[in-house]
Amino acid sequence: MSNQRYSMEPPPLSLPVQLLYVTCARSDKDWHSMEHSHYFAELFFITKGEGSFIIDNKRVPVRENDLVLVNPGVSHTELGNKKSPWEYIALGIEGLQFHSGEESGPYDYSVHYLGQRHRQISDCLAQMVAEARLEEPDSGVICQKLLELLLLYITRHTRQNLLAAPPKKATRECRFVEQYINEHYFEEITLESLSLLAHINKYYLVHAFKAYKGISPISYLTQKRLSEAMHLLETTNYPVTKISGMVGYSSQSYFSQAFRRMTSMSPNQYRKSNEKKMLESKQETGRQN
Repeated sequence: MSNQRYSMEPPPLSLPVQLLYVTCARSDKDWHSMEHSHYFAELFFITKGEGSFIIDNKRVPVRENDLVLVNPGVSHTELGNKKSPWEYIALGIEGLQFHSGEESGPYDYSVHYLGQRHRQISDCLAQMVAEARLEEPDSGVICQKLLELLLLYITRHTRQNLLAAPPKKATRECRFVEQYINEHYFEEITLESLSLLAHINKYYLVHAFKAYKGISPISYLTQKRLSEAMHLLETTNYPVTKISGMVGYSSQSYFSQAFRRMTSMSPNQYRKSNEKKMLESKQETGRQN
């Protein structure tokens, strides 16, 4: 009987990194996107086809099994492919910067063709995608652990170093979303459209906006619409049907349901109540005079 024993070196100190989102994307030939940047790092793994990025105003071609590492604050976007779509998995990672030992500090981006070495990285990413889609209570924990494993594979296969990045909050994106809602509340707005405009994952947008305003973007949109509706009910004689359309509701019944949930009154009851208060106020002013 024989056995082989392998001693393990103590692991290096782990970085305080946080997985923000996992995205599976398809860059179609008519894909349109503006250059943008994030306070966190992004990792892209090309799973199919070939295409290109624009990173800091440079066109960067990519192909299947390429790994693209983009550090925080670096402007970038994906370009469509005129011949055929290309697909990739993207991760948003907070608290992390990638660094090459050949440079003095964190770079803007790097591209690594993994060839036959891609299997461990692609398998790990596939597990993250599958787990994220399950949406089980512990899916976030498992994806976070898979991220730690993935980063170890990346350092092994690309010879990149990992540096801690100071955490920042996505206040710029959240302020943009807040301002956009304030100016366009009467238009059709969805969580998906807001995430595209802000260039951040929709699930992370909900998380960041709640930290910023205390409520989700869609709840903020509802509050804005109903607040404007209350103002119109108080100051105009427009029918309820017209007001519901003016504040962005295509269905009057849905508008009335949302209004009742917020005020415990129907729009007509709110208007009558406000008219009664205005009349009582005028009468009180007249008695004082």
